[in-house]
Amino acid sequence: QVQLVESGGGLVQPGGSLRLSCAASGISAGFSVYKLSWYRQAPGEPRDLVASITSNGTTNYADSGKGRFTISRDNAKVTAYLQMNNLKSEDTAMYYCNAQYYRLDYWGHGTQVTVSS
Repeated sequence: QVQLVESGGGLVQPGGSLRLSCAASGISAGFSVYKLSWYRQAPGEPRDLVASITSNGTTNYADSGKGRFTISRDNAKVTAYLQMNNLKSEDTAMYYCNAQYYRLDYWGHGTQVTVSS
């Protein structure tokens, strides 16, 4: 059974940093072939893409996170990361990890990020 478990969220002051992790288990076809993405969803808002990284390491960022967020992956540890710097109040949301390979599509349960003074 595939599981994606996010961690690293919490309460941080504006301007602070957090590093989110997404640990995978039970994933088929090999973790390295999956496109990994981070999404976020604030209350009453749609779930939006934050960043993604392909199997060959190509990254893509939403405009909101460019220059502040960095997505990475460690295939040996079957883990994806999202380094978030210079956090702003508008970054407050539940952050979800996604792993996708053709029709295989998995989600974690999310980790809450709250940016507030």
